[in-house]
Amino acid sequence: MPAVPSVRGERVVRALEKSGFAVARIAGSHHIMRHPDGRGTTVPVHPGRDVAKGTLRGILGDVGITVEELRRLL
Repeated sequence: MPAVPSVRGERVVRALEKSGFAVARIAGSHHIMRHPDGRGTTVPVHPGRDVAKGTLRGILGDVGITVEELRRLL
């Protein structure tokens, strides 16, 4: 299992946008992302902080992309 990179929430949002997701709404510091095919996830965007590795793995599972695909999108 490849290592999950340390990455800030803003970069995760940009990477997901490159793969077709859009910010549906923002609730506080959480960006709710949706894809036209119905997939969705919530990305925590806290200034100056990386997304926790377990949270990032959960996001990747929600959206159906691998760690390698995320690295390419970053």
